Amino acid sequence: MTVQEKEAGTINNQVATRTVPKSAFAKLGKQYQLVLMSVPAVLLLILFSYVPLWGWIMAFEHYTPAKGVMGSRFAGWDNFRMLFRDPLFYQALRNTLAMSLLSLAAGFVGAIALALLLNEVRSRLFKRVVQTITYIPHFVSWVVIANIILLGLSPDGGIVNELLLKLGLIDEPIYFMAKGNWFWIIHTMAGLWKELGWSTIIYLAVLSGVNPELYEAAEVDGAGRFGKMLHISIPGLMPTAMMLMILNVGWILSAGYESQFLLGSNLVIDYSQVLDLYAMNYAFSIGDYSLGVAISVFKSVVSIILVVAVNFLARRLGQSKVF
Repeated sequence: MTVQEKEAGTINNQVATRTVPKSAFAKLGKQYQLVLMSVPAVLLLILFSYVPLWGWIMAFEHYTPAKGVMGSRFAGWDNFRMLFRDPLFYQALRNTLAMSLLSLAAGFVGAIALALLLNEVRSRLFKRVVQTITYIPHFVSWVVIANIILLGLSPDGGIVNELLLKLGLIDEPIYFMAKGNWFWIIHTMAGLWKELGWSTIIYLAVLSGVNPELYEAAEVDGAGRFGKMLHISIPGLMPTAMMLMILNVGWILSAGYESQFLLGSNLVIDYSQVLDLYAMNYAFSIGDYSLGVAISVFKSVVSIILVVAVNFLARRLGQSKVF
C-alpha cells in the first residue's frame, strides 16, 4: 500500500468518525439549560391538555356525578347513537361549519389584504396609527363588542337604522338581530372587526423579512405597486398563510360559544346555536354530561382528520406543511 493510499484511508476514517451521529441523550445533556426551560411548558401541556382526556370515559358511560367516572354504568356507543339521531345536532353542526368557514375565509383574505396595503404605505406614523386602531378590538371582551353591535343595529335609535332612514333607503327600522338568515353574516363581520388587526401583524412581520432587492429589481423592470404585490409580496406570504390555514382548519368545529351566545337570541336560535352551545345545554340544562362529552370527542376526532387531510394536501401541492 502506498503512502497516498494510507493517507486517504486515514482521512476516510476521520470523516466517518465525524459523521457518526451522537447519542440523543448526549445532545440533551449539552443543552440541559434549554431542557430545564421547557419543563414548565411541558408540565402545563400535560396538565391542561392530556390529563383532562381521562374525562373522555364519560362519553361511553351513563354518567352520574354521584358515582363518578369509575362508578357509572358502561354505555358503549349509546351516547354517540343518540347524538347522531338528534336533528338538533345536525342543525348545530351546520351552523358551526357555516360560521367557522365564513370567519376563516373572511379573516384569511382580510388579513392578507390589509397587510399588503399597509406594506405599501410609506408614512410610518400613518401605518402605526392604522395598526393600533385595527388591533385594539382584539383586547376588548366579546361582551363589549356584542353590546356595541346590538346597539348599533338596534331598531330603536341604532346608528345603522338611523343612517338608512336619513338616506331614504328604508321606510321603517329593520330588526337585524331578529332575522336568522342574516345572523351568520353579522357574526362574521363582528369577528372580522375584532380579530382583523391582530391577524395582520403576522403577515406584516413576514413582509418585513422579504428581500428589498426583489422590489428594486421589479421596479427596474417596470413593475408597478400591484405588480410587486402580485409577484413578490403574495408569493412571499403564501408559506406562512398555508401554515396558518392548516392550523386554523383544526378549529373549524370549535367556533366557540361566547360570541354566538351574546349575539344570538331565541328568535335566531336555529342559526346561532353551535356545537359548544348544544353541548352546554345538554350538560348543564338537561344534566346529560355524557352526551356533552361525546360531542367533544366527536369534535376532536373530526379536527384531527381535517388537519391531517389539509396537511397531506399541502404536501402534495408542494406548499408549507406542519408535519
